[in-house]
Amino acid sequence: MARIDTTGLELQERVIQIRRVTKVVQGGKRLKFRVVVVVGDSQGHVGVGVGKAAEIPNAVRKGVEDAKKRMIEVPLSGTTIPHETTGKAGAGIVFLKPAVPGTGVIAGGAVRAVMELAGIKDVLSKSLGSNNALNMARAAVKALEVLKSPEVVARNRGKKVHELWS
Repeated sequence: MARIDTTGLELQERVIQIRRVTKVVQGGKRLKFRVVVVVGDSQGHVGVGVGKAAEIPNAVRKGVEDAKKRMIEVPLSGTTIPHETTGKAGAGIVFLKPAVPGTGVIAGGAVRAVMELAGIKDVLSKSLGSNNALNMARAAVKALEVLKSPEVVARNRGKKVHELWS
């Protein structure tokens, strides 16, 4: 997948999880922080990243850099997604379904952050399996990755897009 140039985008970032992790060594315990960050421009670009560091601000900075590297482009159909989709990451599974305008984002914490920063305003979601924030966010991004716009599907099939879908 081609990497997206983030220089011209007005990106917003949202920290969805901060975890304190310890490593037991000979002299005691080493304390670090793991931060899960979602970055998006509310115009169809979104990414999820993880940063680890001894201090939270450094971990957030690393997480934002990681999220920018993993940025994807999401095909939007008005204020929703073009069709139903499912994404899986680890034991986390996210099911996404398009919704009519005015429905809003019906989703839990991590999935909600991904949808809002991707610019999706109307969507229904269901979390299946794990409720781990990192796996939920990654599963949501994978679900958005497999979306195809009606134009792309029509072009692949050698057809024209019906006026109902445009």
